[in-house]
Amino acid sequence: MGKTASKVLGLFPIIGMFREDGKERWYYTLLMSTGLTFGTISALYGLTHGIGVAATVFVSGGAAVIASAVIPTLIANAAFLPRHLLPAAGHRLKR
Repeated sequence: MGKTASKVLGLFPIIGMFREDGKERWYYTLLMSTGLTFGTISALYGLTHGIGVAATVFVSGGAAVIASAVIPTLIANAAFLPRHLLPAAGHRLKR
């Protein structure tokens, strides 16, 4: 929780330099505040190299890392999705 909160506090003002709309700022902040990649890789490295990580700790730590990515993503999509950037219904994206 503390890691995600510190990322949000650091990202929100920076994203505000590029996005003025409040919903967009929160949407991008929440999506970028996850630690899924680094958290998973570092935990797996510790497990495979026997650096103080038991398999049970790895599983619970992995679940926490995944939750720290899924929960902000769900909040971002539910509350802050910038619908004005999505293509209108029936329109196809150009390739």
